[in-house]
Amino acid sequence: MSAASYLVPLPVIVPLLGAGITLAFSHHPRVQRLATIITLSFVLGVAAVLLVLADRDGPQVVHVGGWPAPLGITLVADRLSTLMLCVSIAVTLCVLLFSLGQGLADQDAQTPVSIYHPTYLVLSAGVSNAFLSGDLFNLYVGFEILLAASYVLLTLGGTSARVRAGTTYVVVSLLSSLLFLIALAMIYAATGTMTMADLAIKLPALPSGVRVTLEAMLLLAFGIKAAVFPLSAWLPDSYPTAPAPVTAVFAGLLTKVGVYAIMRTETLLFPGGRLADVLMWAALFTMLVGILGAVAQSDIKRLLSFTLVSHMGYMVFGIALGSQAGLAGAIFYVAHHIIIQTTLFLVTGLIERRGGSTNVGDLGGLATVAPGLAILFFIPAMNLAGIPPFSGFLGKVGLLQAGVDDGGVVAWVLVAGGTLTSLLTLWAVSKIWTKAFWQAPTPSVLARGGGGRSRKGGTAMLESGGRSNREPALSAAMVAPTAALVAMGVALTIFAGPLFGLSSRAAADLRDRTPYINAVMGATT
Repeated sequence: MSAASYLVPLPVIVPLLGAGITLAFSHHPRVQRLATIITLSFVLGVAAVLLVLADRDGPQVVHVGGWPAPLGITLVADRLSTLMLCVSIAVTLCVLLFSLGQGLADQDAQTPVSIYHPTYLVLSAGVSNAFLSGDLFNLYVGFEILLAASYVLLTLGGTSARVRAGTTYVVVSLLSSLLFLIALAMIYAATGTMTMADLAIKLPALPSGVRVTLEAMLLLAFGIKAAVFPLSAWLPDSYPTAPAPVTAVFAGLLTKVGVYAIMRTETLLFPGGRLADVLMWAALFTMLVGILGAVAQSDIKRLLSFTLVSHMGYMVFGIALGSQAGLAGAIFYVAHHIIIQTTLFLVTGLIERRGGSTNVGDLGGLATVAPGLAILFFIPAMNLAGIPPFSGFLGKVGLLQAGVDDGGVVAWVLVAGGTLTSLLTLWAVSKIWTKAFWQAPTPSVLARGGGGRSRKGGTAMLESGGRSNREPALSAAMVAPTAALVAMGVALTIFAGPLFGLSSRAAADLRDRTPYINAVMGATT
């Protein structure tokens, strides 16, 4: 095993160690904050190094415990997994800084920091484990780690609305996990292995009907996690009730782990699968049903939750095409969407804090009273809508061009559906822009002036709202990480060429499969 390979487990191990440290210092909030920031910053540096190494030298592989594949657990850092790792950790760090700034601004002694910090780090470890996993059972473990942490984060504060939404989320998550576990049992019974590289070799020898059944089971389990239609109804009711930082990190990351799992298994285990057309139709209905739900909303959180569902369709579209251009477009769009969707939910938290509500009917005049906030919303909103020259436009053009190159009837239907979805997304975010920022200010907005927002109960660190009208509406410690994410979204546009190049190389690896299989099955301990 090369010296560089020793870096591969660190994005999983270090956050778990950090969680233990923050739990041990549960009565020392400053130590917890510092430990969490240092942990995520270190992991971000490791992820960046792994991305460079994977792009330069190929997949970096570690056989945990020295057990060679397919006997033990394998962690693999290739171009796709390290790109996802870098983007996810960067977003996680920015959201953490936002939540810390909010807690410092509100100075609420009832904030559950002793729970929040270790849980947040466990969530990060689960996401990293899912991205790096080289076998299906460890992927299942990664999902369970991040889901267990998400159950806690979703219900922080203990309000009836959060508990109710959390119950729905838990039930749906347990159902998807059960389906995943059944699929694992079926796969192991058919092949005798869980290592994905080994499965890529053994699955083609199975009868066609068995392969299709196994593929369908995995797609069903991952489709729920990725909120793909018709398995997406749970998301708009679950995410909006959570605190702004929690909603932001959920929207940015959790569904993308499901998309990553679909991408990895479809390309590595079932290349040219017989369910590609089913995926295309699922992508189409995910786009259209999600965006039609979005345009009907008046609450910003629910509107963004529906756009989150809708834009999952673009990623599934690229995966279903299976071409290098389609996969490259999907990879680029996943990276873009993680950053942009997270940014918009953080901005929504600022809007709620400044305006006292997320319902556009209760807002107005924010462009006048908070011009900086207007800029923070406008840039990612236009990016999400796909207005040129932003990365959202570039990603959509790449995906639609891949559909045109495919030339199939269903692909052309998807191209039309993707174009319509983009236009309706522009309509949806424009509704927020015109009503919340440009219509006449409502009395409540004028009355708040520079004030914060009074709320019942504690957990202010994770809430969207201040404590009294005498406090500043927006803390610089909250605005700065939000602005950093906006800048990251702009950077995606500026460096779209290199990112598309990396995405294309990652897509080529996915289609070839040989580098991944050889690295895992031929790697020495």
